Amino acid sequence: MSRDLTRLLCPQSVAVVGGGGWCEQALRQLRRLGFEGEVWRVHPDPTPVEGVPAVPSVRDLPAAPDATFIGVNRHATVEVVAELSQRGAGGAVCFASGFSEAQGEDAAAAALQTALTNAAGTMPILGPNCYGFVNALDGALLWPDQHGCARVERGVAVLTQSSNIAINLTMQRRGLPMAYVVTCGNMAQMRQAQIAEALLDDPRVTVIGLHIEGFRDVAEWVALASKAYERGVPLVALKVGVTEQAQRTTISHTASLAGSDAGAEALLNRLGIVRVHDLPSFLETLKLLHCAGRLASNALSCVSCSGGEASLAADMAATFDLRLPPLTEGQSAALERVLGPMVALSNPLDYHTYIWGDAAKMAAAWRPMAARHIGLLLLVIDYPHTDASEWASATQAAIAVHRESRRPVAVVATLPELMPEAVAAELMAAGVIPLCGLREALAAAEAAARPAAPPPPPPLPPIPDVETRMIDEAAAKTLLSAHGLSTPPHVVLADAAAEAASDLTAPLVLKGLGLAHKSDAGAVRLGLTQGALAAAADAIGAEAYLVEEMVEGAVAELLVSVSRDPAHGAVLTLGAGGVLTELWQDTTSLLLPVTKEDVRPALARLRIFPLLAGYRGQPPADMDAIVAAVMALQDCVIAQGDAIREVEINPLICTPTRAVAVDALMLVARDSQPEET
Repeated sequence: MSRDLTRLLCPQSVAVVGGGGWCEQALRQLRRLGFEGEVWRVHPDPTPVEGVPAVPSVRDLPAAPDATFIGVNRHATVEVVAELSQRGAGGAVCFASGFSEAQGEDAAAAALQTALTNAAGTMPILGPNCYGFVNALDGALLWPDQHGCARVERGVAVLTQSSNIAINLTMQRRGLPMAYVVTCGNMAQMRQAQIAEALLDDPRVTVIGLHIEGFRDVAEWVALASKAYERGVPLVALKVGVTEQAQRTTISHTASLAGSDAGAEALLNRLGIVRVHDLPSFLETLKLLHCAGRLASNALSCVSCSGGEASLAADMAATFDLRLPPLTEGQSAALERVLGPMVALSNPLDYHTYIWGDAAKMAAAWRPMAARHIGLLLLVIDYPHTDASEWASATQAAIAVHRESRRPVAVVATLPELMPEAVAAELMAAGVIPLCGLREALAAAEAAARPAAPPPPPPLPPIPDVETRMIDEAAAKTLLSAHGLSTPPHVVLADAAAEAASDLTAPLVLKGLGLAHKSDAGAVRLGLTQGALAAAADAIGAEAYLVEEMVEGAVAELLVSVSRDPAHGAVLTLGAGGVLTELWQDTTSLLLPVTKEDVRPALARLRIFPLLAGYRGQPPADMDAIVAAVMALQDCVIAQGDAIREVEINPLICTPTRAVAVDALMLVARDSQPEET
């Protein structure tokens, strides 16, 4: 159900229900941010707090409030929400905890949360277990604590699933204009993607940042990404839950389903949502996108007056998907006219200190670095906290370069504390981006250089976890072969009698069936002749055997798998394969469905890709055959509906002429019967 959040987030009247320090602070913060609408209180004691008297119940309010902060216990919260909904209120923030996020401790918590959403009806609610929101555009908030927001005319919106992270982000001193800060809590009713989609309707919002602990409804995220692309508003995600420990914490904290991080990465990539991995980079990316929008390319110029800083920037940039292209002839000629023959010209540029303090000469030296083929010019300037008066010329030079070139220009402090707030404000007012921290600046540039693209068709929907069973390798390969995947000729035997495998051409491979990791169990024998099969089978001691023709001439071995992630959908993983898969840790993931055009660049992202391309004069692998193998696997998974829960081909032997699945592991829903088509 779609709910209108306009009255809640942009209220003309506000009510605070409850007493104590949290509710008093909510009233205090309303005054401090300059809220000009009506403010009411509900409490048994009519004594004014912050100049606001109280009425005993919601029924006694003079009108239905647009936004209400509910600061009472969880059981009373349900009652208040019901009364507000009946009166036609615009929405509420539920501060109390002890709902679904406490399921492990309170058996009644889930039922209480259901009662809460039923009580709300069509009225939107944030939370429970959340601080609420700050609207710094209109001076409106429901927020029971201090915050660092100030009134702005336009800026970024930040949505978090953690109130504590939200309050910390409001305290940033990096010059980032924060238009909205919204906490989602455990999202009993209004989920994060829905709230973000509502914020897209405010044209004053330039970028939306999302601190995400888990995805609940992929379809809602698809709708958000599509609308953000249409409105030209970038989305930036700080997705947590990379480690198993973090995923356990996520589930206990918000009752979200974090799912696999590979699935989350694939989903964000598919939706065109930029991902960063720490709070400082999150803030700097939001700032860069707010000021400059998406960068035209990942080509950077970097300027400093220190060879050490230039080297540091070059080394750090190499760890990101960024380029520092060499100077063009035109750039070199322009730089030499200003700097003379004593300065070695390069990118990054160390312009020494010959022209330091001369704003006109510094601008003239920096301007050629802001060429049209450069996505972003980084000017490394560290302001001392003792006396920065002599650095004013550098600030003015940076502003002049941006004004004259009309190109994206950033002033970067190598350490965040070396960017004074006053300087950041001055730069922002002039259209120059103040970036705090060199590594954070490079992370932001990488994120902002990602081109915008319309989201592709929705991924396959997630499906719930069920009991599974493993089908043996021979059956899995038969099913995969029916969809066009190349597998070795084989026979299944009870005792590996040589005469039963006489139609196969040696060298042969013998495998014991019924094991997930045959190599680890010593159940694989390679390079056998017909006559050696029986002895090898006796050594393995399995109930049944698979005998195959051995695939030779490998250029590389790949892992190709699909797992049905209950949070994100069907996750396709491509990676370095064979017995060293865990050691390589070289994988990339996509969400199904994919196209051939998706698969090729994904393979190119692997560290093993040079082997596929033909390393040091060796023949390349047949890329068309590899892509065809991936598409055949996809066809099989889609054709079987929800039956296949996990399928892994490892290795896919890649030769100059073919790609052959020599091992396959398949888990299916216990009650399903996959069929060849």
